[in-house]
Amino acid sequence: MFRQERGLSLAILIVGIPARGAVDTSALWRPLDDIASRDVFYGPGGKFDQPRGSFTFIEEDLKGTQPKFVVRDADGVKWTVKLGSEARPETAASRLIWAAGYFANEDYFLPLLTVQSLPARLHRGQKFVAPDGTLRAVRLKKHLVDEKKIGTWDWRANPFSGTREMNGLRALMALLNNWDLTDENNAILERQGKIEPYEARQIYLVSDVGSTLGSGNLRWPMRQVRGNLRSYGGSNFTTRVDADYVDFYSPGRPGLFFLATPREYFHKMQLRWIGRRIPRRDARWIGQVLGRISKDQIRDAFRAAGYPPAEVDAFTNIMQQRIARLEEL
Repeated sequence: MFRQERGLSLAILIVGIPARGAVDTSALWRPLDDIASRDVFYGPGGKFDQPRGSFTFIEEDLKGTQPKFVVRDADGVKWTVKLGSEARPETAASRLIWAAGYFANEDYFLPLLTVQSLPARLHRGQKFVAPDGTLRAVRLKKHLVDEKKIGTWDWRANPFSGTREMNGLRALMALLNNWDLTDENNAILERQGKIEPYEARQIYLVSDVGSTLGSGNLRWPMRQVRGNLRSYGGSNFTTRVDADYVDFYSPGRPGLFFLATPREYFHKMQLRWIGRRIPRRDARWIGQVLGRISKDQIRDAFRAAGYPPAEVDAFTNIMQQRIARLEEL
């Protein structure tokens, strides 16, 4: 368990001094007055931080299941390049999470990337490298020099368990059909530089949101589970709503195909509680927050991820329908 620094949160400035014993959630979520004006197309890093110029290969990143490697741009900035099916959904999801007031990585999608000094053969992801050495449909995550990862946090035991903001994050993950909510995909970052008095020195975020916008559960074939419009549109959203609580489908039960790998199957089964028994008032609250994001802003999240125009519109419509259902709870 990590201790977060106490400070004057933006929530205090807006709604007054909290009751004694209230949890400071400023390290997880920030109230936003500027949602309607947020540039969702460029996301947390904005237009200024977007990747540009030439890139040079540094090393492969063999952590996780997706092929990745680290590059350096002409200004000396490091980026992690992710290949494969997570590139588009992670870019779109990170922008929507950020637009709702939670913390997110500075992710950018590039339809085409050329990397100097790329090895003749990568350990993972070689199939995504064209014969001329270019890579298509990649996500770049910026390495921020003033932020350092100091650990991970648990969904079950964290400083914000039971708060409106944590329950809202659980509902937001269900909205995005994030089925891979393992604790390893959560990060605690420590800010090294100067921060405002109302900001937290340590921030908590879901740092890997690539397994989103698909079926909502691990299933076969794998092309259905990430960034798949047909699977996302055809999936269930809520499975049970009573007077006080709502159950969401995602993260859903893994397909029986994965009983062939029982460790993974039962591990994913253990994640299902994250989308269950979320207080209706908290799910409604995050719906009201998300309801302040305009249709054009939602479209921008999917445009930034390189989806074709027809899919941008379809994803946007589904997202708006789901947000409306949250608001009606």
